Amino acid sequence: MIKDEYMIKFNGWLLLLFGCLFFSEKSFAVGPSGMYQYSVALTDYISPETGKVPTAYLWIPEDCRKVRAVMFAQQNMTEEALFKMPSFRKKLAQMDVALLWVAPAFSQKWDPQIPCESIFEDMMTAIAYQSGHQEIIKVPVIPFGHSAQATFPWNFAAWNPDRTLCIISFHGDAPRTNLCGFGTSNVEWGRNRNIDGIPGLMIEGEYEWWEARVRPALAFRMMYPESCISFLCDTGRSHFDCSERTAGYIADFICKSMEQRLRPDGTLKKIDPHKGWLAERYLSDIPGTDGTDKGVYRIVKPKRVPPAPYDAYTGDPHDAFWYFDREMAMKTEARYLESAGKKMQYVGFEYHGHLVPPDPHVQCGMSAAFLPDSDGITIHLKAVPTDSTHTALSSTHSTAKPHIEVISGPIRKINDTTFRVYP
Repeated sequence: MIKDEYMIKFNGWLLLLFGCLFFSEKSFAVGPSGMYQYSVALTDYISPETGKVPTAYLWIPEDCRKVRAVMFAQQNMTEEALFKMPSFRKKLAQMDVALLWVAPAFSQKWDPQIPCESIFEDMMTAIAYQSGHQEIIKVPVIPFGHSAQATFPWNFAAWNPDRTLCIISFHGDAPRTNLCGFGTSNVEWGRNRNIDGIPGLMIEGEYEWWEARVRPALAFRMMYPESCISFLCDTGRSHFDCSERTAGYIADFICKSMEQRLRPDGTLKKIDPHKGWLAERYLSDIPGTDGTDKGVYRIVKPKRVPPAPYDAYTGDPHDAFWYFDREMAMKTEARYLESAGKKMQYVGFEYHGHLVPPDPHVQCGMSAAFLPDSDGITIHLKAVPTDSTHTALSSTHSTAKPHIEVISGPIRKINDTTFRVYP
């Protein structure tokens, strides 16, 4: 990296800005946004990224007398954005759910052949005593991960089924997928491990659609008929997006999990999938996905099979996902119906009056270096509607104004076109 030049990667389709790849070592010096009240150093692990021990940060809702569950994530990308979102934390506070964020990450696979289980247990004990909430030592856990961390929630649950409240794989993977977000082989669960009766949510963005990621989730439901696998297509969004609307859906999923699983003594009961609902899987009508099926058009049926109670569903159960109840099934269906048939929108970025050129060789779609203003920390950047090539402005677009959001790293949004680096 050139001295005094800040390399920032952009996703031209998502309107997102992040700097985690280059600032991760210092981005957690006092915890993201200073929102965490407690922190402990992990034991028995040195991060190859920093050469130091990772730090676990704990946020407990104000006025929480007893933590009922902990949502656990490791540093990657949108985990940080979700945890910092005030509207999301407000919903968790109503449920007495705490947030635990570890930076840098210490396990992608959650492979018990490395000491991830003992690292986790030691971490929970240490943070429980430091915070004074000793119930955290044994409290139910919600493993959450995005992208390269999206396989770990499923594997965590396979080894900790009695402690996993629910599972959330965000813009990520199916359980036991052969396409792990971290790019290598998955962990073998063995003959006796499963996630029966544990609600799991897989989310995939509409603009990152890849059938090869969805099919393993449907196959898993058939292989494990007692599993409770929900699916949400994050319509109108893609891989690096973390919207308030989708965050609200995740919070609702957690709330339903607590209502249906959590006993008064803090132990968990299994969910009977036959007491839930089924809804037809999402079918993308966008031809340009980023997977092996890129450019393939699919015939989307004009009318979907209506969601229904599990045993009353009239569609093909092999092509459907499970949901807690009518409310969650219809909330999912509404997302699909409102986006069906809409035209594609394309977004680019203006820097000093010029469009940032696209780069088809990078995952985000764009990669560029920007020199800060004379103060050394301020960068001006604007999201604008473009044509499909991302090389020219477009006059045919939605009335909604595109905007940039920070998802990770020490960059603060001042307004829609101004950002400051805090290394």
